[in-house]
Amino acid sequence: MAEKQRRKPGETREKLMNAALALVGKGRHFASLGIREVTRQAGVVPTSFYRHFRNMDDLGLQLVDELGLVLRRMMREARANVLQADKLIDESVGIFISHARNNRSFFMFMAQGLAGESRAVQEGIRSEMRYFASELANDLRRLKVADHLSDADLDMTCDLVVRSVAFSLTDILGISPDDDYQEEQVRQRTARFLQLIFVGAANWKSQS
Repeated sequence: MAEKQRRKPGETREKLMNAALALVGKGRHFASLGIREVTRQAGVVPTSFYRHFRNMDDLGLQLVDELGLVLRRMMREARANVLQADKLIDESVGIFISHARNNRSFFMFMAQGLAGESRAVQEGIRSEMRYFASELANDLRRLKVADHLSDADLDMTCDLVVRSVAFSLTDILGISPDDDYQEEQVRQRTARFLQLIFVGAANWKSQS
C-alpha cells in the first residue's frame, strides 16, 4: 500500500505545473492564482508545494522554461520546413498558429505574462523572446535575406517581427477551435504585418 502511494520523483512538481496551466487554460490569470487553488487543482496537499517551489513566481519561471522548450520545438519545425526565403513568412506564421492552438494554455500563459504583474515571469518570457529573435536573425543571415542590413539593424528587425507575432497571440487565442475562417483571417493579417516589416527592412539603409 505504501509503495502504491509513493510518488515518482518529479511527479508532484509536474502535477502542480500542469494544474497552474489548466487553470490558465480555463481563463484564470496566472497572477491571480494562489498556492491553495493550484494544489487543490493538482490534488496534492498545500505543504507539498514548498518542496518544489519557493512561491508562485518560482512556479511561473519553471513554466517559462517549459514554454521555451515549446518555442524551440516550433523553431526546429520551421527550420525543417521553411527552406526557401520566399515562403519564410507564410510557412512560419502557419507553424506559429498551429503550435499556439496545440499548446493553448502555454501561449495563454505567455500572453498573460507579457503584461502580468510578476516582473520575474515577464522578464523570463521577454528573455525567451530575445533568444527567439536572435535565432531568427541567424536564420535570415543563413538564407541571405537581409545582407544589406547591419547586425544591429537586423537584430532590431527580428525583434520587431517577434513582438508583432506575440501581439497577434490575443487574436489567435480568441478563435474558436473549429473556426477555420477566422484562423485564416488572423494568419493572413499576421503575415501581412510581417511582410510590411520586411518591405521596410529591404529599403532600409544601414548607417556605416
